[in-house]
Amino acid sequence: MIKTAAKLPLYVLALLILVFTGFPFFFMINTALKGQFEFMTNPWSFPQQLQLENFTSLFESEFMSYFFNSMIVSTISVVLVIILSAMASYPLARMKFKLNRPIFFLFIMGMMIPIHTTLIPIFILTKNLGLYDTIWALIGPYIAFAIPISIFIFTQFMQEIPKELEEAASIDGCGHYRVFWKVLFPMLTPAISTVAIYNFIHIWNEFVFALILTSSKENATLPLGLREFYGEFSINVPAMMAALALGSLPLIFVYLVAQEKVVKGLSAGSVKG
Repeated sequence: MIKTAAKLPLYVLALLILVFTGFPFFFMINTALKGQFEFMTNPWSFPQQLQLENFTSLFESEFMSYFFNSMIVSTISVVLVIILSAMASYPLARMKFKLNRPIFFLFIMGMMIPIHTTLIPIFILTKNLGLYDTIWALIGPYIAFAIPISIFIFTQFMQEIPKELEEAASIDGCGHYRVFWKVLFPMLTPAISTVAIYNFIHIWNEFVFALILTSSKENATLPLGLREFYGEFSINVPAMMAALALGSLPLIFVYLVAQEKVVKGLSAGSVKG
């Protein structure tokens, strides 16, 4: 009883955080189930009649094209970022050579480059490569700007892995290639999950590069597609909220799955040794 009373302030704080973070999502779903007139007259009430047309109409529009474009770009970009960043982090974290730290700090300096300063050169490069107005034009910039923070995360995590595991694998005849893929990479699950969550959310919501490097509806991503709900003189708020609700499902799924991997990886690491 005493322990429960001592934890009461934590429970209250957790409840307040839940209300504070959960209310926007509740408001989004509540609004998506209303009609435009009902929302304009009473935006804070519960819907008097569920307007499921806001959701069903999305499947009959170009929304699904935007959705799948974002899914393809985000998935490919995140997978390549994980592979490339993990491979680049291996020599930086496990090998000793003169340029180790300078190369590492060079990657970290990439985090300091403002994205908007690169729009013009990336646009020109994309045009010269013949990739303009394709979803493939987005993958390169997304990977490039995600690699610095990803290398930082992988390198710091990899340095905490005991070197005895690597030495034991080397004694058994494993080279660097097999040591990385068979020994180290499976142990990077928490770092992989962290990199996946961070980059997937960022790439899924990215707007500027998608606006500059694509021009047709066929290759537009979801953030660009949401602009269609803006009229010249009005905004279809319930329809937009329905689109946002469906568009947020992949983010919620990735977060829940990857978060579980992070917790399991940390828990497994805490009981080893």
